[in-house]
Amino acid sequence: MMDAVEIAQWVLRIALALAFIGMGVSHFVAAPARTMRAMIPPVLRQNWLPSPGALVTITGLCEVAGGLGLLWEPTRFITGIALVLFLIAVFPANAYAAENPKRFGKAATPFWPRYFAQLLLILLCLLAAI
Repeated sequence: MMDAVEIAQWVLRIALALAFIGMGVSHFVAAPARTMRAMIPPVLRQNWLPSPGALVTITGLCEVAGGLGLLWEPTRFITGIALVLFLIAVFPANAYAAENPKRFGKAATPFWPRYFAQLLLILLCLLAAI
């Protein structure tokens, strides 16, 4: 029988899994993917780096894998760590969008709310991983 903490962790894992899988799948939908490609900051648009389209595909696959990995006990801990690193790695795109709200519309969450939301998401990933 699971106690209240274990139940809360499972609820958190399922919620995060659904969120990451949903966001990951959106990377393969034309309109959101187009916006995400545009959100790749100029500093990351270098010839030696993957193209913005490839980065969107890679990040989408990472999000789907991360969502699934949180649900499978043998991979849960390493997935939580990987998602923390992922959230840090994608933050520059969110910051770039925040700097350009006219260009990105709803995708341009203001910097500080997005920053604190990202920190909260990192904390939740760590809690789900243990």
